[in-house]
Amino acid sequence: MVKHMRRGVRRVVRFAAVGALVCGGVMVSQTGPGGSAHGATGGDGPRALSADRTDDVGGRLVSALGASRTAGNWIGADGRPVVAVTDDTAADEVSRAGATAKRVRYSMADLDSATAKLRSAPRVAGTAWMVDPKSNQVVLVGDGTVSTARWSKLKGLAAEVGGEVRAQRTEGSFTTRAAGASPLFTNGSRCSAGFNVTNGQTGFILTAGHCGPNGTPWFTDGTGSTRIGTTVQSSFPGDDFSLVRYDSASLDQGSVVNVGGGRAVRVTGVADPVVGQEVFRSGSTTGLRSGKVTGLNATVNYPEGTVTGLVQTTVCAEPGDSGGPLFARGVALGITSGGSGDCDRGGVTFFQPVTKALTALGVSIPGAKAQSPSPAIASGTSGSSGAGDGVSTFDDVVAYARGFGPGLVVIVVGFVGLLSTLTIRPRRRRYRGYSTGWG
Repeated sequence: MVKHMRRGVRRVVRFAAVGALVCGGVMVSQTGPGGSAHGATGGDGPRALSADRTDDVGGRLVSALGASRTAGNWIGADGRPVVAVTDDTAADEVSRAGATAKRVRYSMADLDSATAKLRSAPRVAGTAWMVDPKSNQVVLVGDGTVSTARWSKLKGLAAEVGGEVRAQRTEGSFTTRAAGASPLFTNGSRCSAGFNVTNGQTGFILTAGHCGPNGTPWFTDGTGSTRIGTTVQSSFPGDDFSLVRYDSASLDQGSVVNVGGGRAVRVTGVADPVVGQEVFRSGSTTGLRSGKVTGLNATVNYPEGTVTGLVQTTVCAEPGDSGGPLFARGVALGITSGGSGDCDRGGVTFFQPVTKALTALGVSIPGAKAQSPSPAIASGTSGSSGAGDGVSTFDDVVAYARGFGPGLVVIVVGFVGLLSTLTIRPRRRRYRGYSTGWG
């Protein structure tokens, strides 16, 4: 009786395990890298999106449909691209391309017009504005240094522009973060190195422009004992980037970013970020921090002047983090400009897009190729690669496994179940004096 029960259990477990392997294989084929995703079908249905094309689809749709029919794009909670559209025809085109369409009231042309009206008003230090595609509005922000009277006038201006503008206050003050990830010292203040770059002959450090004007000397410590280099090209305000030329080629660390704890991430690509994307920042004051992109093309009125075209994020930063790198999974995205708050209370931080800085300065990051953002960037982790080529960390394995979704878990469970059937054997009867085997 016991023998038959064991045989029955083994058959059931084996059948279930084989079923799990088959189902898991189907699930992986639908969600794994390179497979179709999110129920996309062939034929005339939504085009299946491979994992490295999702965000590029959103950007291309916005470009193709134009500013009068769209109002930006971002990464949804499910990792799929979302495109804001103003008409049903555009929504259908977005859906056919495999992205999610969201109907909105204002087009990007409307939001750009609202931004232009804010820009034409008298400059008020401590204010900023940026397009928030998710809310379909231009967000006008005033920090704690803006007086009640001035803020009242700004709110009146926002109301005059119309529903395209939303006004809100924030704590703290918008300041540049001079006072990453290696520290740079000069004249009692400190910044952070951004990315190592080259013009093909000479090595430079790309950092924030507000850190120092042309001719600023930089050292490895506050005593000024070891000199790193000199600022040879700077743009601030307006933009916020500069080049520090190395005094010695031996100081050039190549295309890696220090993230603390003896770890480094090799920079292999350059891209513009996407709203909703998870990003990482490293700086000499607060080390490695993470957050999400919340706005693009932001304008910030620092006390020193106005900077435009910035990336807004939720990543915290503090004085000394200025110039430090913004990146995601080995892809360079920006350099730290400024913001409000700190890493205890949180805050808003702005970054100079690295693509614009590299183009304006005529330099490049060695070995880094221009690319479109992707979900791999959006969900990337700080430890995506080590300082050497081809080095992967545990985070790499986890991130890759996540790409297969729950199907991988089903396969593992099925495999374990199949192995377990090898231990469920019917008990053999033993006979005294005789072997139960064949010699």
